[in-house]
Amino acid sequence: MTTTSTVRAAAVLVLALGLAGCARDGAGAGSPSPAAPLPSGLVLQVAHTGGFTTPEELATRLPLVTVYGDGRVLTQGPQIEIWPPPALPSVQVQQVDEATVRALVDRAVEAGVTEDGDLGEPPVADAPTTRFTLTTDEGTAVREVYALAETPDDTLPAEQAEARGRLRALQDELTGLTAPAEAYVPQTVAAVVAPHRGGDPELPQPDVAWPGPELPGTPVGPGISCVSATGQQAADVLAAAASASVQTPWVTPDGARWSIAFRPVLPHESGCADLG
Repeated sequence: MTTTSTVRAAAVLVLALGLAGCARDGAGAGSPSPAAPLPSGLVLQVAHTGGFTTPEELATRLPLVTVYGDGRVLTQGPQIEIWPPPALPSVQVQQVDEATVRALVDRAVEAGVTEDGDLGEPPVADAPTTRFTLTTDEGTAVREVYALAETPDDTLPAEQAEARGRLRALQDELTGLTAPAEAYVPQTVAAVVAPHRGGDPELPQPDVAWPGPELPGTPVGPGISCVSATGQQAADVLAAAASASVQTPWVTPDGARWSIAFRPVLPHESGCADLG
């Protein structure tokens, strides 16, 4: 009896352990792996670089769209069509949920942002390059394509045209998000500065006292410099620029008159050093 009872008990123990192991294996197989956390800052961005334009435009150009891990999506907003145009560019911020951010990341991967195949060098002069940037827990991928909007697909080999088409569709999707939008109010604003050259004599603009940091600031390109205003100075600059135009003469206490192109600093940027 003792031997039989011992064998029976051992068999029951082995069976119980086997069932427990199966249960653990089944639970592991049926439970989805937790998603990797999104970066807290920049996740996805589409921006133009280069092209034939002025040094001021190169320095102050805004990305087409910037997506952050917390769901903020910054895009270029509509600009009123008057001359001279307003001094401040229009930037909008939308708020999307985590699932949408993850879906956009997946779309960027599907579109080829992490790939490195040849996208061609179309014979187009002075066009901008479109830069796609994707940041995940695995690192940052950057892919650049020259003259994306300016090059017809039928002028390229089929493989290059297909790869460009996927990136173009991604750009269209990102810039076409329809979440509610409101004006983006930056904590820091950069001012790209050059000597004022008189403007349009038929549309003279009134002088405005400059309320920000000392001008002209740090050189950032041929004939232009940059200063960054933050905190209360940024608020003062934004308030003064709200009713100014791109041809407004900004006057410093020494009587110097300056032309200023404004660039709202995005959440992942710090100031002049991050400009194009």
